[in-house]
Amino acid sequence: MGLIEQLFGASPFHPLVEHAKKVHECLKQVRPLTEAMVREDYEEVHRLQDLVSKLEYEADQIKHRIRELLPRKFFLPVARDDLDRYLHCQDNIADGVEDFAVILVIRKTRIHEELVPIFCEFVDQVTKVGETLISCSEELIPLAESSFSGAQAEKILDRISSVGEEEWKADRIQRRLSMQMYQMEDVLGPIDISFYEKMLHALSDIANAAENTGDMLRAMIVKG
Repeated sequence: MGLIEQLFGASPFHPLVEHAKKVHECLKQVRPLTEAMVREDYEEVHRLQDLVSKLEYEADQIKHRIRELLPRKFFLPVARDDLDRYLHCQDNIADGVEDFAVILVIRKTRIHEELVPIFCEFVDQVTKVGETLISCSEELIPLAESSFSGAQAEKILDRISSVGEEEWKADRIQRRLSMQMYQMEDVLGPIDISFYEKMLHALSDIANAAENTGDMLRAMIVKG
């Protein structure tokens, strides 16, 4: 058995699933990071940021191995360029989590108590978008075995549609949160508002990356 097969098995879809699982590990840290920030446990924020950095690095290593060791070794049911774009979008989810974690350690920003409920609602919705997408990514192996067609493909297409719906819900919560935040301008300082915006942007990037990954997966299925 060659090196590629030893590392990845018979196709690139196995490592793509492993990459998805590593991205999911990153995603699962968003809520604990938020909870630590809300209770102003900045030591825990730093610990979790270190963990996210490690997980994101491990996801990058998997991504690099996929690109370096599996360029043209296999007959694939989808275009290699599409697969690479899919991998890039999926990796952006982990990048977004890392960006969020870094923002939290740059400054000890306190979330105003009136904003905590809706901020946590937004975090949970962003996480739901990502996890809905990851549930699709984990089906890549049976999807490839069915040549990206048939009942398996239809099931994934239905699930991808729910990714878009959940991302739309995240956008609506973000809009409400932003409106509430700016209604409190006389209470919040400009630096706090600036960091709130950075947090919202990073969280929004996570949801957008998940939706983009779903769009790429949909495109591969439709082309198949």
